Amino acid sequence: MTNRMPARLSPLFLPVFALFSMPVAAAAQDFEPALGPAEPFSFERLADEAKAISEKPFEPYPVEHPELFDAIDYDAHWKIMFRKDHTVDVGDAPVQFFHEGRYFKEPVTISLVEDGEAREVLYSADYFTMPEDSPAKAVEDFAGWAGFRVMRPDMKTDWISFLGASYFRTDGPDRQYGLSARALAVDTGLARPEEFPRFTSFYLEKDDKPGDSIVIYALLDSKSVSGAYRIEAENEDGEGQVLHITSRLFFREAVERLGVAPLTSMYWYSETHRNMAFDWRPEVHDSDGLEVVTGSGEQIWRPLNNPPRVVTSSFFDENPEGFGLIQRDRNFDHYQDDGVFYNRRASAWVEPEGDWGRGAVQLVELPSDDEIYDNIVAYWLPEDLPEAGDERDFSYTLTWAKTAPPNERLAETTASRIGRGGVPGQPRPGDQVKVVVDFSGPAVEGLTAEDGVEAEISVGGAAEVINAYAMPIVGTDDWRMTYDLKFDGTADTIDVRAYLSEDGEPLTETWLGQFHPGQFAPH
Repeated sequence: MTNRMPARLSPLFLPVFALFSMPVAAAAQDFEPALGPAEPFSFERLADEAKAISEKPFEPYPVEHPELFDAIDYDAHWKIMFRKDHTVDVGDAPVQFFHEGRYFKEPVTISLVEDGEAREVLYSADYFTMPEDSPAKAVEDFAGWAGFRVMRPDMKTDWISFLGASYFRTDGPDRQYGLSARALAVDTGLARPEEFPRFTSFYLEKDDKPGDSIVIYALLDSKSVSGAYRIEAENEDGEGQVLHITSRLFFREAVERLGVAPLTSMYWYSETHRNMAFDWRPEVHDSDGLEVVTGSGEQIWRPLNNPPRVVTSSFFDENPEGFGLIQRDRNFDHYQDDGVFYNRRASAWVEPEGDWGRGAVQLVELPSDDEIYDNIVAYWLPEDLPEAGDERDFSYTLTWAKTAPPNERLAETTASRIGRGGVPGQPRPGDQVKVVVDFSGPAVEGLTAEDGVEAEISVGGAAEVINAYAMPIVGTDDWRMTYDLKFDGTADTIDVRAYLSEDGEPLTETWLGQFHPGQFAPH
């Protein structure tokens, strides 16, 4: 996975190197961790604790000697190695811990659950090795765990990690970390600083299902909300990971923007926005689009943008079938990066369980000039926002795979490109761009130019669609939609809705393009 560290920090940018695969040292052997006293435990008890916490004023954790943790920067943190012989087994799941550092000053407690009882794993610096001059040695007497990861059976890599606020992620089917998930997003993309709820305690339990799996319970807390989470995490080599997540939330304060099942990713540029970067690689992104399947069954593909300002887009719906940040382009030649392998980055798909009601899948895009920033967030925003004293329950399945569940009925977008408008050999107009969208799938296979395939395109009043047509791509079963988009100069943002049809019936998913005319300089 990539270790991306931001050169500057903002409330909207969690350090995206946070969930790196930490080195390990020494050889494995039987190990019995030092544990605290046994306490009764169940998910109901954890939810009761979260409710009780929400009824008291929020108290931020008082970090002791923060300047000492600040000294444990990226380079120093990377040199702190977990001792492999101190790995803690939770059933068949080998668990290792992260050390605190500059970006993880607030410790978490980690407990083992067995037979309805929880016992805390007591922190000791003996779990780690580090250089003699490591700044971490100055905090040995009062440090704690920063988070944890679950190793694969071969102990060479981890497949799921929890570190920083309520962030977690898996390495997907190709063992390459990319985008992240988190428990909850509060006030993302607003003018004021975002609130980052934090997992304060974890409880790890053996999963009775066969294979590589674990049950993770977590206590969440922040200024506005506390909550209890239960996560059944399963890993299947070559296929990815499936997380069954149950949450119970208790609100201290009203929340203006509540993001349920939030996903966080990085999008710098792709074939769509080659003008956004001066870099030797053709594309750089962890995800290339937001996919939504609405409650009515419509499939939407929204290519991601690197906008000139913070942009929030809302896709209103009722009980969506699913949504996710997807990395569809998995061709190495399209990235040419053999160090961090963007073509191997996982996609993450959220499938709601139960009645989520009315609301919107919301996409927040932030401007970025490098790959070190996570600048994309997607989540479910309920229409019925919580007030102080309210309770909410949300359950969903979060799947980390190569793509979203396949659509057997409609062709899907494979590429979206933008270039100079007009016609080669003639003066190029400075107020329009050419848009080319490629589709692939059984619905368009075998169709010819004589079959009456139409490009169905609609756009707002601040732009005009010129010379739209659709044709099969020579030598393939794929189809291409092409049109010019002429801006009238009165809008900062233009939204376009498009798909291919035959005899009035859609052949493809709905392509939703968003354009910021100021990003396209006249030629």
